[in-house]
Amino acid sequence: MTRPLTQLLAALLLATAPMVHAAPLAEAASPAASAEIKVVYHVNDASIARAVLNNLNNHLNANPATKIVVVTHGKGIDFLLNDAKDDKGAFEPQVAGLRERGVDFRVCRNTLNSRKLNDDAVIMEAKVVPSGVAEIAMLQAKEGYVYLKP
Repeated sequence: MTRPLTQLLAALLLATAPMVHAAPLAEAASPAASAEIKVVYHVNDASIARAVLNNLNNHLNANPATKIVVVTHGKGIDFLLNDAKDDKGAFEPQVAGLRERGVDFRVCRNTLNSRKLNDDAVIMEAKVVPSGVAEIAMLQAKEGYVYLKP
Protein backbone atom coordinates (compact mmCIF):
# COMPACT_ATOMS: atom_id res chain seq x y z
CA MET A 1 0.00 0.00 0.00
CA THR A 2 2.89 2.38 0.63
CA ARG A 3 4.41 1.79 -2.78
CA PRO A 4 1.28 2.86 -4.82
CA LEU A 5 0.97 5.97 -2.64
CA THR A 6 4.64 6.79 -3.18
CA GLN A 7 4.25 6.31 -6.93
CA LEU A 8 1.17 8.55 -6.94
CA LEU A 9 3.00 11.29 -5.03
CA ALA A 10 5.99 11.01 -7.35
CA ALA A 11 3.71 11.30 -10.40
CA LEU A 12 2.01 14.39 -8.95
CA LEU A 13 5.37 15.96 -8.16
CA LEU A 14 6.60 15.37 -11.70
CA ALA A 15 3.37 16.69 -13.20
CA THR A 16 3.40 19.90 -11.16
CA ALA A 17 7.14 20.60 -11.25
CA PRO A 18 6.98 22.53 -14.57
CA MET A 19 4.37 24.84 -13.04
CA VAL A 20 6.89 26.09 -10.52
CA HIS A 21 8.92 27.58 -13.34
CA ALA A 22 5.98 28.84 -15.39
CA ALA A 23 5.59 32.57 -15.88
CA PRO A 24 3.14 34.31 -13.57
CA LEU A 25 -0.34 34.72 -15.05
CA ALA A 26 0.05 38.47 -15.60
CA GLU A 27 3.28 37.98 -17.52
CA ALA A 28 1.79 35.22 -19.64
CA ALA A 29 -1.19 37.41 -20.52
CA SER A 30 0.82 40.52 -21.34
CA PRO A 31 1.27 39.87 -25.09
CA ALA A 32 -2.49 39.53 -25.52
CA ALA A 33 -3.10 42.49 -23.24
CA SER A 34 -0.93 44.68 -25.44
CA ALA A 35 -2.72 43.63 -28.65
CA GLU A 36 -4.72 46.32 -30.41
CA ILE A 37 -8.41 46.39 -29.54
CA LYS A 38 -10.70 46.95 -32.53
CA VAL A 39 -14.44 47.46 -32.17
CA VAL A 40 -17.25 47.97 -34.68
CA TYR A 41 -20.39 49.68 -33.39
CA HIS A 42 -23.48 48.75 -35.42
CA VAL A 43 -26.12 51.51 -35.60
CA ASN A 44 -29.38 51.00 -37.47
CA ASP A 45 -31.57 53.34 -35.42
CA ALA A 46 -30.76 57.04 -35.13
CA SER A 47 -33.06 57.41 -32.11
CA ILE A 48 -30.16 56.08 -30.02
CA ALA A 49 -27.52 58.20 -31.77
CA ARG A 50 -26.86 60.52 -28.82
CA ALA A 51 -26.43 57.55 -26.49
CA VAL A 52 -24.09 55.89 -29.00
CA LEU A 53 -21.95 59.04 -29.24
CA ASN A 54 -21.76 59.16 -25.43
CA ASN A 55 -20.80 55.45 -25.36
CA LEU A 56 -18.02 56.17 -27.84
CA ASN A 57 -16.64 58.95 -25.65
CA ASN A 58 -16.82 56.71 -22.59
CA HIS A 59 -15.12 53.88 -24.48
CA LEU A 60 -12.26 56.13 -25.59
CA ASN A 61 -11.92 57.65 -22.13
CA ALA A 62 -11.48 54.14 -20.71
CA ASN A 63 -9.15 52.97 -23.48
CA PRO A 64 -7.91 55.77 -25.79
CA ALA A 65 -5.98 53.37 -28.02
CA THR A 66 -9.08 51.45 -29.11
CA LYS A 67 -9.68 51.49 -32.86
CA ILE A 68 -13.41 52.17 -33.32
CA VAL A 69 -15.52 52.05 -36.47
CA VAL A 70 -19.19 53.04 -36.42
CA VAL A 71 -21.18 51.47 -39.26
CA THR A 72 -24.65 52.80 -39.98
CA HIS A 73 -27.47 51.68 -42.25
CA GLY A 74 -31.24 51.99 -42.42
CA LYS A 75 -32.57 54.62 -40.03
CA GLY A 76 -29.17 54.61 -38.33
CA ILE A 77 -27.67 56.91 -40.97
CA ASP A 78 -29.91 59.84 -40.05
CA PHE A 79 -27.55 61.39 -37.51
CA LEU A 80 -24.75 61.42 -40.09
CA LEU A 81 -26.70 63.40 -42.67
CA ASN A 82 -26.12 67.11 -43.24
CA ASP A 83 -27.91 69.34 -40.71
CA ALA A 84 -29.00 66.38 -38.54
CA LYS A 85 -30.02 67.38 -35.03
CA ASP A 86 -32.15 66.39 -32.10
CA ASP A 87 -33.49 68.28 -29.07
CA LYS A 88 -29.89 68.63 -27.79
CA GLY A 89 -28.66 70.23 -31.00
CA ALA A 90 -26.64 69.28 -34.06
CA PHE A 91 -24.85 65.93 -34.15
CA GLU A 92 -21.98 67.07 -36.35
CA PRO A 93 -19.88 68.79 -33.64
CA GLN A 94 -19.89 65.68 -31.44
CA VAL A 95 -19.18 63.44 -34.44
CA ALA A 96 -16.32 65.75 -35.47
CA GLY A 97 -14.86 65.56 -31.96
CA LEU A 98 -14.95 61.78 -32.04
CA ARG A 99 -13.49 61.76 -35.54
CA GLU A 100 -10.55 63.78 -34.19
CA ARG A 101 -10.08 61.04 -31.58
CA GLY A 102 -9.79 58.45 -34.36
CA VAL A 103 -13.34 57.12 -34.65
CA ASP A 104 -14.33 56.19 -38.22
CA PHE A 105 -17.96 56.70 -39.22
CA ARG A 106 -19.30 54.75 -42.19
CA VAL A 107 -22.65 55.12 -43.98
CA CYS A 108 -24.37 52.50 -46.15
CA ARG A 109 -24.69 53.49 -49.81
CA ASN A 110 -27.56 51.02 -50.24
CA THR A 111 -29.54 53.03 -47.71
CA LEU A 112 -28.65 56.30 -49.43
CA ASN A 113 -29.74 54.86 -52.79
CA SER A 114 -33.02 53.57 -51.38
CA ARG A 115 -33.76 57.10 -50.11
CA LYS A 116 -32.63 58.66 -53.37
CA LEU A 117 -29.79 60.51 -51.63
CA ASN A 118 -26.29 60.93 -52.99
CA ASP A 119 -23.00 60.88 -51.06
CA ASP A 120 -23.16 64.66 -50.63
CA ALA A 121 -26.05 64.19 -48.17
CA VAL A 122 -23.57 62.74 -45.66
CA ILE A 123 -21.50 64.95 -43.34
CA MET A 124 -17.84 65.21 -44.25
CA GLU A 125 -16.73 63.30 -41.12
CA ALA A 126 -18.35 60.11 -42.44
CA LYS A 127 -17.33 57.81 -45.28
CA VAL A 128 -19.82 56.10 -47.59
CA VAL A 129 -19.37 52.32 -48.02
CA PRO A 130 -21.19 50.07 -50.51
CA SER A 131 -23.13 48.11 -47.86
CA GLY A 132 -23.37 48.63 -44.12
CA VAL A 133 -23.99 45.00 -43.24
CA ALA A 134 -21.25 43.79 -45.60
CA GLU A 135 -18.88 46.31 -43.99
CA ILE A 136 -19.65 44.95 -40.53
CA ALA A 137 -19.12 41.37 -41.70
CA MET A 138 -15.81 42.24 -43.34
CA LEU A 139 -14.54 44.07 -40.25
CA GLN A 140 -15.38 41.09 -38.07
CA ALA A 141 -14.24 38.29 -40.36
CA LYS A 142 -11.17 39.78 -42.00
CA GLU A 143 -9.92 42.46 -39.63
CA GLY A 144 -10.71 40.98 -36.22
CA TYR A 145 -13.14 43.64 -34.97
CA VAL A 146 -15.33 42.92 -31.95
CA TYR A 147 -19.03 43.58 -32.63
CA LEU A 148 -21.06 45.91 -30.38
CA LYS A 149 -24.73 46.74 -30.89
CA PRO A 150 -25.70 49.56 -28.53
